[in-house]
Amino acid sequence: MDTLGKRISALRRERGLKQEDLAERLGVSPQAVSKWENDQTCPDITLLPELAKLLGVTVDRLLSGESEPEVRLLPQEQRKDVSDMTLHVICNSSDGDKIRVNLPMGLVELGFQMGMATPEIGIDSEMLRNIDFAKILEAAHNGAVGNLVDVESADGDVVRLYVD
Repeated sequence: MDTLGKRISALRRERGLKQEDLAERLGVSPQAVSKWENDQTCPDITLLPELAKLLGVTVDRLLSGESEPEVRLLPQEQRKDVSDMTLHVICNSSDGDKIRVNLPMGLVELGFQMGMATPEIGIDSEMLRNIDFAKILEAAHNGAVGNLVDVESADGDVVRLYVD
């Protein structure tokens, strides 16, 4: 059975962190981290956003154990019309800003027909401007769904795009 403690332990190790490192960054004792990982206690709810950030996952994934949506290519009979799909844009800055935008793919497509290179969604991110949204639209038309783009800058900014 996959528990919160086992997820914390596995994710911490994937990041190359010791229990002491995680404890120091969160302002708790190494014993507290050990108790979490051994399922004796759970982290305080106020620590979850920072814990998830340090472990490189969302709070939802940390708590549920469900992975981010993977890319799938749906067979023709299972595909939705692109106008019934949604483009989810997730931006997490290293400064702690979190932006979530859900765009109907029909609106994204209309923007391209009007000549926009990047959807105007109020996010000023260089990484977002470098994403080829025409290719994302093309992939959606060809039946691709899931996590289509996942970019992390050297300074810790993360942009994730998925379609469903």
